[in-house]
Amino acid sequence: MQRSTNKSTLILALGLVYILWGSTFLGMKIGAEILPPFLLTTLRFILAGSIMLAYGLWQEKERPSARQWMNAAIVGVLLIGIGNSSVALAVTVMPSGMVALFIAALPAWFISLDWAFFSRKKPQALTLWGLFLGFAGLFYIFDPFHLLTAGPTTNRSIPLWPIPLLTLGSVAWALGSLLSPRMNMPKQMTASGIQMLAGMVVGLILSLCLELDNWHQFGEMTLRTWSAVVYLVLFGSLVGFTAYSWLVNNAPPQLTSTYAYVNPVVAIFLGWLILDEQLSAQSLTGSAIVIAGVVLMTLKKK
Repeated sequence: MQRSTNKSTLILALGLVYILWGSTFLGMKIGAEILPPFLLTTLRFILAGSIMLAYGLWQEKERPSARQWMNAAIVGVLLIGIGNSSVALAVTVMPSGMVALFIAALPAWFISLDWAFFSRKKPQALTLWGLFLGFAGLFYIFDPFHLLTAGPTTNRSIPLWPIPLLTLGSVAWALGSLLSPRMNMPKQMTASGIQMLAGMVVGLILSLCLELDNWHQFGEMTLRTWSAVVYLVLFGSLVGFTAYSWLVNNAPPQLTSTYAYVNPVVAIFLGWLILDEQLSAQSLTGSAIVIAGVVLMTLKKK
């Protein structure tokens, strides 16, 4: 019975991260129409983190030790302060498809770091083939060579300076995810709240240093902007981040990291379903390749 319950929880958590985080690219894009990216990150996680921490302390009835506070804060800085902030900045200056393609390299970082520093277990051949197929499918969907050469200014139409930041953010995210189950952490919701607030502090510092002249735009937020922030807080952070936090502590890293492949596919289909965006044969074919890669990566996982 316990095994069946755990399996159901695993499927639910994966489904939430797959679908909800697939929609947050759009939410960040809309929010950043008015707010600078680091201020958006600060606003999103100060709201979500405060709610989650207050509820966690009340519901879980636990007083975390100083070590547990520190451990959760370290993971929060890696996941949100560095990982999420790099994406929030990149989607304001690069096509979300190209950002998603770089984020899709996350499974490779998960497997490489886990192999090199943690489990020391060599990845299975099926996992490596799945890794290759998933990335190839997203590469086919988004066609970065076309993105780089499109437009009258060719290569200069898309800035490439966010790429090193995205790489750093991806490594930080994978490292934080791998460290979390190996550290003495508070209970689930309390830990998530601390992580969000710690990441928020990094976003606030970056915003104060780089965006202070644009803080007046907070007063220019429209209903559309607030709707995006509320969606990011409720579904991207409170529900999605909590589900992800459960996964990193209860599922194999290779399985958890598959969300990075599925999120862009979900974003494409949500755009077609909700925004009436065109769904091309290339998108359908690439999505099928991605799904095949994810299936291979999850075969024979306990």
